[in-house]
Amino acid sequence: MVKTLFALKIADEASMVACGARLAHLLDAGDVVRLEGNLGAGKTVLARSIIQSLHPDEKDVPSPTFPLVQLYEGAKKPVWHFDLYRLEEPEEVWELGLEDALEAGITLVEWPENAGNALPHTALTVEIELTGEVSRKLIFGTGANTHNSWLQRLSSINAHGRRGADV
Repeated sequence: MVKTLFALKIADEASMVACGARLAHLLDAGDVVRLEGNLGAGKTVLARSIIQSLHPDEKDVPSPTFPLVQLYEGAKKPVWHFDLYRLEEPEEVWELGLEDALEAGITLVEWPENAGNALPHTALTVEIELTGEVSRKLIFGTGANTHNSWLQRLSSINAHGRRGADV
């Protein structure tokens, strides 16, 4: 069960990219971020922003829809980017190297529901809701037993939401 930490209004794609950049620098090896939302919600935009913030030399960060996983190495924080949209069985996630990803770096997972129960309960969930043609709402949540830990770590992002401002 995911417990909501806070929500942010995102005005446009540039705001989504800025939010991803701030989030990137709060993540550590071993962290898992579940990116949830409908097709076209902005999961890949947010993931791309996180990856490019941690790996500035990566100019082309494609969606891993067809390879299912992309690994970005060479920095202090390696990033594994999974897109599980085409996964047929939850067990297949282990064949993609999930175990290595969980041990070695930051793990970003689009369509995490297709992994069944494979993702740790300590994962951060970012649910992206469409609120307009270009605007979004990001709902940050996590398992109840990691609620306070994530809330403290994300306080700089949450400060924007408390003021009610668009990010």
